[in-house]
Amino acid sequence: MIGLIGVGRIGTMHAHNLSALAGDGVEVILVDSDSTRARDVARTLGCRVAEDVDALFYAAPDGVVIAVGTQQHAPLILKAAETGIPVFCEKPVAESVAASLPVLDAIQRHGATVQIGHQRRLDPGYLAARQALRSGQLGWLHSVRAITADMTPPPAEFLATSGGIFRDCSVHDFDILQWLTGQPIVEVYARGSNKGDPAISAVGDVDTAVAVVTFQDGTLATVSATRYNGAGHDVRLELQGSRGTVHVGLDESYAGVSAEPGFAFPTAAPHHTFHERFAAAYQAEMRAFVELVRGEGPNPCPATEAIDAARVADAAQESLATGRATLVRR
Repeated sequence: MIGLIGVGRIGTMHAHNLSALAGDGVEVILVDSDSTRARDVARTLGCRVAEDVDALFYAAPDGVVIAVGTQQHAPLILKAAETGIPVFCEKPVAESVAASLPVLDAIQRHGATVQIGHQRRLDPGYLAARQALRSGQLGWLHSVRAITADMTPPPAEFLATSGGIFRDCSVHDFDILQWLTGQPIVEVYARGSNKGDPAISAVGDVDTAVAVVTFQDGTLATVSATRYNGAGHDVRLELQGSRGTVHVGLDESYAGVSAEPGFAFPTAAPHHTFHERFAAAYQAEMRAFVELVRGEGPNPCPATEAIDAARVADAAQESLATGRATLVRR
């Protein structure tokens, strides 16, 4: 039995993906502060509903999925760790790296199992790119380019508490770059701009940003993000090596068109949201968590690695604020 805390947009998606595993013996029990919403989702999926979080833990689930607001992540991870229940939690571990460290101490002290939701690690394209690099097919890396471009921005009210575009958005790129290359990012230089809704600037954020990052071995990468990619949701990665180049996300749903005469690409409709772009990865993420709970598979993203990506995001936000290159503090 898997308990799911929070049935907002992403929680409801996880509920659907977990329910699809019913044939593998997975039972789902839901809880949400909005009990009506929880009952509606449960009715659609044929799940049970717990009265509250305490009731959910009293039911002794085999694992717990946390899909609520960031401020609730740390307390719920700690509650599960203390009771010995494996956890999947959406990123981040806590609202800041400083707040995450006591949680990490507790995880290690209790020997708890905690998987953090960096779903790109389970995306088929990123997995293939990692294999191409690790196998030597690309030779040595000389250039890396990562892009995350939202079609439309989230509400300014959300951005006011998100911690900034690098912590909210590009942290996924920082995580996947370190995971894929096996190299830590040691320095970041970032710039940003605002040409869209003035409300984004008013809450202290930017709508477009670029960071130049340096890996420990000296390899350079660029990480770019925007909230205003009207052509569609565009997440891509390019690895250029001494022997070969590989692209992730350059498929038939690429959010752009070729300017080359007589070349029709792409031919399919672009993705509009990250849910669409990473549908397969999100499904794989829940399968991986169930396997982790059962002791049948590895942890795709331990809390230590998620916190390390958050450290890079902190350095990027600091560089954006100061206009200077910033070392990643570890």
